[in-house]
Amino acid sequence: MLRKSLVGPLALAAAAALLLSGCVNNEEAPATGGGGGAGISVDEASVALLPDDIKEAGKLVIGTDANYPPNEYKDPNGKVIGWEIDLIDAMAAKLGLETEYKASQFDNIIPSIVGNKLDFGLSSFTDTVEREEKVDFINYYTAGVQWASTKGTDVDPNNACGLKVAVQSTTFQDTEEVPAKSDACVAAGKEPIEKLQFEAQDAAANAVALGQADAFSADSPVTLYAIAQNDDKLQAAGETFDEAPYGLPIAKDSELTEAIVSALEALIADGTYTEILDEWGVANGGLEEITINAASKG
Repeated sequence: MLRKSLVGPLALAAAAALLLSGCVNNEEAPATGGGGGAGISVDEASVALLPDDIKEAGKLVIGTDANYPPNEYKDPNGKVIGWEIDLIDAMAAKLGLETEYKASQFDNIIPSIVGNKLDFGLSSFTDTVEREEKVDFINYYTAGVQWASTKGTDVDPNNACGLKVAVQSTTFQDTEEVPAKSDACVAAGKEPIEKLQFEAQDAAANAVALGQADAFSADSPVTLYAIAQNDDKLQAAGETFDEAPYGLPIAKDSELTEAIVSALEALIADGTYTEILDEWGVANGGLEEITINAASKG
């Protein structure tokens, strides 16, 4: 997803190797951003909206589960990179701020926001009505669900009864999509889907590449990236479906929300937003306008 003078092809190649090696370590200490703020001019109108405590801190503390390439992941040196990282680094630069990414398990990020331990989260969160009961969402992208299967196989996401399907734990695919499909199989008198849960998305893709699972389900940019990097082992299974907004989870009625929205809209206006998405090959999900809590308003 995106890129300016950031990490470039070398990092992408390294990520491809990590995908099949399964050696990404997501338990390390906080890492600095990917560098997406380089060359970004400060937007004074957005800065004026910042809460005083954030101005004084000079940085944004952001929770992320960095194992979802190309959205957010770690390079071989443990640095957090990805198109979402570049986008938020650029947003922070518009606000004249630095970014500090704190490694966190996906399902711990929202509780940490509610507990005032993070300014907001960045981890390919699908904005849902249920999640909006705990936090607000600043919507910045739209993604669908895309399945992938082992090269040369015939897998239909709408007829996957009896198959082994890999997912990353606590994602939409794990908690809602695959269970619903499996329940429909049982209701029709067919075998349920055997859901294989993995802590990291690269491990789920690896299971399919090695033939341990019939398919995996993930967000469309993630699946298409994995296929592109491993087209000798993986292929798309069916079309993209169930498009939904990505959002930054942030505390309910946070004073920071308005400043972030303004900075993201400034990136859209000056073309940086589109440039970032284009450079990562994920422009199809780009938005023309930043919204709040799109799930409940949609």
